[in-house]
Formats: sequence, structure tokens, C-alpha cells
Amino acid sequence: MPTNLPPLCLTITVNGQKRQDWIIPDMTLLHYLRDICGLFGTKKACGAGECGACTVLLNGRPVYSCITLAAQAMDCQVETIEGLGQDGKLHPIQEAFLECGAVQCGFCTPGIILTAKAFLERNHHPSDQEIRQALAGNLCRCTGYVQILEAVKLAAEKMYGKEA
Repeated sequence: MPTNLPPLCLTITVNGQKRQDWIIPDMTLLHYLRDICGLFGTKKACGAGECGACTVLLNGRPVYSCITLAAQAMDCQVETIEGLGQDGKLHPIQEAFLECGAVQCGFCTPGIILTAKAFLERNHHPSDQEIRQALAGNLCRCTGYVQILEAVKLAAEKMYGKEA
């Protein structure tokens, strides 16, 4: 459906890099990240905010990029899976997912990892139930979630040490 609205200059910081791009006002954040920024780690799946595969962090909070307009991210910070590791090293959450075998097909993994990152920044020593609740908006068809729960617990340990 074509829009009659004029283009909008989006000012945004993506993975630490400030950008200015012309977009159509009804472009989703998902399409902006994939089509304009060339960041394909953010997955296009349901398109309705139901599965969590497109989850990115917007000012540190998980959002479904398929139902978030790019214009809503004006002057905001967006973090995608491509921005998680630093200096060629994996983030502790990424390491934990590999060590625990929490990656099967990998399609849901970027969204789950980013959701886990935001969650672990708020809760350094979560229970299994708290992890389940935090990841409830991210669907995985392959793992059965056991390895994902173990990976989040291991990531918390790697990031914050053992619970006292």
C-alpha cells in the first residue's frame, strides 16, 4: 500500500553508529534495519509481533521490530545481534548459548539473545521461572527451551558471577 506522506529523515544510532537516512513514514524498524542498514541478523518471521524473531533493543528495551515503526526510533539507540559482540569476541550470552547447545536452526536465536540481554541487565541471578517469563514472547520450535534456560543461567554467571 503506497503512502502519500513525504519521506522522513530518520536520525538514529544503530549498534553505536549514528545514522541519518531518508525513509517512508510507515516503514517498520525491521525493514529499516534489513533493507537500509543491511543488518540481516534481525529475522523477518510472523510480521505480527507474535514470535519474537525480530526482537531488537530500543534504548535497552526489547521490541518487536516488525510492528515498531522506524520513525518511533527517532533519536533512539537500537542494538541488533550484530552489535552485541565487541572487538571480534562473542558476548558472554552468545558464548553461553553455544556452550549449552541452545542454538538449533538459529532463526529465533538473535531475538532470544537480545531479550535475555535486556533481562539479565535487570536481574543478575534469575530463577528458571523468571527466565521463562522474560522469554515468553520469543518462540523456538527446535530446542524445547531446556538448553535456552541453561544458557541464560550460564550467561548470568559469566556476566555477574555466582549468586552469593
